[in-house]
Amino acid sequence: MAILVDKSTRVVVQGITGKEGAFHAARCKEYGTTVVGGVT
Repeated sequence: MAILVDKSTRVVVQGITGKEGAFHAARCKEYGTTVVGGVT
């Protein structure tokens, strides 16, 4: 199984409502990742 990632890749963050999930989602956005959603 291959995971293909490029500039158009969008991300859903699992655990975004927690402290660690929110921290890492924020760092991803600072890096330029397109975060489109999150789940608990």
